[in-house]
Amino acid sequence: MSGYDRMGSYVLKKLGEGYRINKLDIGADAELSKSGMRFSTSCYEVEGLGRLCIMTMNAMMGLMKMETVVLSAFTKDAPLLNLDWVKAMGKETFMAEFYDCCLSPLPEELGAAYAAIKAKDADIPEYESGPHWYDDIKLPFSYGKTGKGYSQRFTEAGRAYFDEYMRQLELLADCGAEAKAEKVRGFAETLFKNGGPAVDQVKKLFGDETAQRLIVKHMYGC
Repeated sequence: MSGYDRMGSYVLKKLGEGYRINKLDIGADAELSKSGMRFSTSCYEVEGLGRLCIMTMNAMMGLMKMETVVLSAFTKDAPLLNLDWVKAMGKETFMAEFYDCCLSPLPEELGAAYAAIKAKDADIPEYESGPHWYDDIKLPFSYGKTGKGYSQRFTEAGRAYFDEYMRQLELLADCGAEAKAEKVRGFAETLFKNGGPAVDQVKKLFGDETAQRLIVKHMYGC
C-alpha cells in the first residue's frame, strides 16, 4: 500500500459484503463545478441499514483534494459516522468523527474499542480545528490527525475504524428508523444552519438551496 487509499471504495466494498446497495440518482447535483472546484457526489441506499454518501472535491489542478464519506445508520442504534480526508500542498488531514445521534448511550466497551484505534496513532499531530457547535455530541474516540508522510497510516486508521463499525453493527440493537432518522435530521439541519468551513464554501459557491440539498438530503439522507 502506498499513499492514501480513498475510503469511499473501501466502505462500499465492506458494506456490499453484508448488505444490498442501490445507487441513487441525484441528478445534476452529482457533478458540480465552480471557480476551479469540482464536487462529485454519489449516494446509496444500504438496504436494511440506511444511507451512504461519498463526496470528493478537486481544486487547484489537483493540488487540493478532499473526500467525505458519511454513513447514516437508521435501523441500528450506531453513531453517525463521518470520514474526511483533505490534502493540500502535500499536507494531509484525516478525520474519523462519530456523532451521538443514538437513541441510547453507546456501551462503554464499544467506545473503548474505537479508543484503542485512536491510541495507536498518538504520535501523529492532532488536527486543531477550533471550537464547533457539535463538540458536545462528537464522541471522544473520534480521530483527527494532520501532517506530512502519514498517508499509509491514515488509510490503515480509516479501515480499522470502519471495520470496527461494521463489527459493532452486528452487536448493536435494532431501532426505529423514523426516530433515528429524526436525530440525524436534527444534526444535518443544524450543520447547514450553523455552518463550518466546508459548508460555508458550498453555500458560497452554489447558493443555499443547492447546499441544503447536498448536505441535508444527499449527505445525510434526510
